[in-house]
Amino acid sequence: MSTIITADFPASRPRRNRRDDFSRRLVRENILSVNDFIYPVFVKEGNNLHEPVLSMPGVVRYSPDSILPVAEECVKLGIPVLALFPSIEPSLKTPDGIEAANPEGLIPRVVASLKKEFPELGILCDAALDPYTSHGQDGLIDDSGYVLNEPTVDMLVRQALVQAQAGADYIAPSDMMDGRIGAIRQALEANNHIYTRIMAYSAKYASAFYGPFRDAVGSAGNLGKADKMTYQIDPANRHEALREVAADIREGADLVMVKPGMPYLDIVRDVKEMFRMPTYAYQVSGEYAMIKAAAINGWLDHDKVMMESLLAFKRAGADGILTYFAIEAAKILQQQN
Repeated sequence: MSTIITADFPASRPRRNRRDDFSRRLVRENILSVNDFIYPVFVKEGNNLHEPVLSMPGVVRYSPDSILPVAEECVKLGIPVLALFPSIEPSLKTPDGIEAANPEGLIPRVVASLKKEFPELGILCDAALDPYTSHGQDGLIDDSGYVLNEPTVDMLVRQALVQAQAGADYIAPSDMMDGRIGAIRQALEANNHIYTRIMAYSAKYASAFYGPFRDAVGSAGNLGKADKMTYQIDPANRHEALREVAADIREGADLVMVKPGMPYLDIVRDVKEMFRMPTYAYQVSGEYAMIKAAAINGWLDHDKVMMESLLAFKRAGADGILTYFAIEAAKILQQQN
């Protein structure tokens, strides 16, 4: 960063530019827009389903039919992309997560339906096995419970191809297996899905902030007391994240992501400054739940804290944010215009 030179007081009075609304707007360095949002939603088999996720106030699981009005609202508000996460019936969960590669499964059917009804809405699919495995890990395991890299990558490739064939615009591998971006890119190219984008969860940390999400997709009970430290990044590490991002870019990622969000804004800044790639952050379920819970208790101003938290991602260098606040924030921005 270059040296900052400024005059001394009283020749320099920084408060001059803060005095009026018009002058504050004139020198504002970062702007939050609806174009910055990706809206994560949970889907589950059923009809007319609006099943609350108790640990995420305001978030529900939708059935394939009830998600259509949500997509329509995203289109009307100008939210560019909807991200899909499945809550699979327990009877379909297996040690190898093979249901993830079922072309007639829940996610491919929802993708096809959404692209038919709302072709202008981008659809992002999570490529990971934890919603589909009976043990709750993001991959296939050996007898000791260790997640196996290559067999998991093979299954992720099958999952990604099914999602792309259904019409997904973005494949978002969130598993943190070594080499999975290159394998998925090669498979997409070989099957003529040359315009299917890969948004890589490149710096995904083994965080405690994911708890409510695991409730939402139904993997918390399967995972039990196990953890994901053998494949997700240690929260203590910074440089390791940059090496992971570099590897994903070399392997063919179109966009990269840091997850979680606000506790890792330093990583967002590092990634953007070092690679100059389209960089995204995921404001995860735990972040959302904390703000909601504090607001429900009257401890925080919900809308102000929500908008400030989203703006923080832009200030850190993120080009966009996956956030469960997307619709609420988009409505506020619409009122401000």
